[in-house]
Amino acid sequence: MKTAIITISETGKRTAGIIKEETGGVFIPRASVADCWNAYDAFIFIGAMGICVRTIAPLVEDKHSDPAVLCVDTSGEKVIPVLSGHVGGANDLAKTVASALGAEPVITTQSDNSQLWGLDTFGARFNWGVADGGRMNDAIFAFVGRQPTALFMDVRDNGTDYMERTLPAHVSIVGSMDEVNAGVHKLCIIVSPRKQQAPQGMLTLHYVPKVITVGIGLARQAEPAGGIINDINSLLSSLGYLPAVESYCTIDIKAGEPVVKALQGAGETVRFFTAGELASVGVPTPSDVVARHVGTPSVCEAAAILGAGRGRLLESKRKGSNFTVALAISNRHLRHRQGHIEIVGAGPGDPDLISVRGRKLLEEADLILYAGSLVPRELTRCAKPGAVVRSSATMALGEQCRLMKAYYDQGKQIVRLHTGDPCIFGAIQEQMAFFDEHGMHYHITPGISSFLAAAAELRSQFTIPGRCQTIILTRGEGRTPMPEREQLHLLAKSRSTMCIFLSAAIADDVQAQLLQEYPEDTPVAACYHLTWKDQRIYRGRLKDLARIVKENGLTLTTMLVVGEAIDNRHGLSELYNEHFTHLFRKGTRQE
Repeated sequence: MKTAIITISETGKRTAGIIKEETGGVFIPRASVADCWNAYDAFIFIGAMGICVRTIAPLVEDKHSDPAVLCVDTSGEKVIPVLSGHVGGANDLAKTVASALGAEPVITTQSDNSQLWGLDTFGARFNWGVADGGRMNDAIFAFVGRQPTALFMDVRDNGTDYMERTLPAHVSIVGSMDEVNAGVHKLCIIVSPRKQQAPQGMLTLHYVPKVITVGIGLARQAEPAGGIINDINSLLSSLGYLPAVESYCTIDIKAGEPVVKALQGAGETVRFFTAGELASVGVPTPSDVVARHVGTPSVCEAAAILGAGRGRLLESKRKGSNFTVALAISNRHLRHRQGHIEIVGAGPGDPDLISVRGRKLLEEADLILYAGSLVPRELTRCAKPGAVVRSSATMALGEQCRLMKAYYDQGKQIVRLHTGDPCIFGAIQEQMAFFDEHGMHYHITPGISSFLAAAAELRSQFTIPGRCQTIILTRGEGRTPMPEREQLHLLAKSRSTMCIFLSAAIADDVQAQLLQEYPEDTPVAACYHLTWKDQRIYRGRLKDLARIVKENGLTLTTMLVVGEAIDNRHGLSELYNEHFTHLFRKGTRQE
């Protein structure tokens, strides 16, 4: 937020200085507030509330346009949102400022204090539009008064996930608008990209999530651009859709068309695909004529499907005067999803080191297939009741794929849980080839790699200014052959920090190759079961690496780290150099 700070008296300067550091705000005199009222997102007064109120009173117009205003006492003990608590963000800013000062945020908004949803913030928070938003205040009044409320959602996104997780006791989720009962419910909250009809006279609040992908086919130099866009919007409305477009998509050779330029000029997202990419998509209404002209049998339908991440086609090709349109929605937005596979990085082992998204996916999954020899079972304890949790340790690849496909074909959600981050010495390539072959929808959630856990547990920065600016992730040559150009002794020429996976069993060969380039007294660490309950770490010198591994009976689940960065406390980062002047905050140079 672009923030102005107004210090009423000298006694508030220390408090003001802390707030400036935290917010990146600028100091302005009190006399300038009226002139700057529309130039800042927030005003923070340091001083008496009365002076703050008298200053802003003539300027206040509407909570949807007024900036956020805070008042902080000069000693920095109380932080009070004065204006635009929800919509303008004053409540959240008050919490941020209070945290920096060690102060108490004095929030008076009822929904905040009662731990209820801030309905007037959902539009900005989740990028939702609001249909028929004129009665927002009436809806908020009924909601915070805990009137019985029906919630209808026919798509899924971060906002609907949040609503489900934090559902108040007086709100009931309904599966269709037919379940909304005016005799029971006093308010109906709708989250839908489509027009919906609530019971006659019922208080309704309709959010419009931007979840629709529009594929467009255009005649050459189609004009008038504004008229075509209006025609497209009218067509969407006639099909029952509200303004819920996430992006427009078309073939790349249309990037210079007037319609495309007009959409981009209006701030809309336009994505482009090549003829080859579009031709790879099966569509309901292919055209030989289109294929002859642009090299693909479909533009609008294929572009909509690709733009939605190969999601579901909602509306097949519709023709206008000089354009065609199709609509699609991503599988991630489907309320009742088709089968989906999420490849999740489990992290190095500690259940607390999985990502928030990964944990959430585990909680929602119908099938969890985890790499049992490498991933602790504890990571799956959060599975929902009735979920199937299987270890793949004894399964061949074909058996794993058949199991996942069986659940996928039932429309189930599957998590394939791999150790660390799946892209580093994982085994996902063969699985993805299977998914691609069978047209299965999947996605990857990254994880914390064990090399990062090694740096943390060794309390070492693996890049040292002026000494080592490269980290090499590799393995020794065991049963899996290494390309000749990636032999350890060649990689060792840089003397970078080297993290060697899956190589404890060939420690003699690893040591011999590294000694061709690294000095024999180079620090090493053998890290067993990083972050697991039985973690063990052994430090030493490169000349003793093989002995350390053998004497301690270390196995394949050991990370070998080599390089002078281990335990190094020398070398000054530019970030903390007193002469460094290249950090910026909100346009202000920080020395």
